[in-house]
Amino acid sequence: MSKEIIYFLCTGNSCRSQIAEGFAKKYLGNEFDVFSAGIEAHGLNPKAVRAMLELNIDISGQVSETINPDILQRADWIITLCDDANERCPISPPSAKREHWGFEDPAKAKGTEEERWAVFQRVRDNIEARIKRFAEEAKMR
Repeated sequence: MSKEIIYFLCTGNSCRSQIAEGFAKKYLGNEFDVFSAGIEAHGLNPKAVRAMLELNIDISGQVSETINPDILQRADWIITLCDDANERCPISPPSAKREHWGFEDPAKAKGTEEERWAVFQRVRDNIEARIKRFAEEAKMR
């Protein structure tokens, strides 16, 4: 039996979708093929890598990419993580289940270095909680 494909989409594929991909590989990797992409490719944000390393998840080998039409067409799940991607994402195939999980962009956080870092950690933790919930829901399907 082939795995379901889950595709996480964001504007630049630099933070939120990369974090989601890392957590999904950890929590869903046995049941899903996990991918992430952006409307644009802004490069992997070093703070996203650092935030995930705090939890012993290494995403440094992941690559910031634009949406791959082949993966999009084969996806069973398309999850947008920001309003921009939700609005600008190409039309999903009719067979795909599409959900929007809106998270603030940690790269745009304001304040001191400590305050900006706290936003990265909070967004990371919120994404992890949402992935865990999705994993639990997937077990019930």
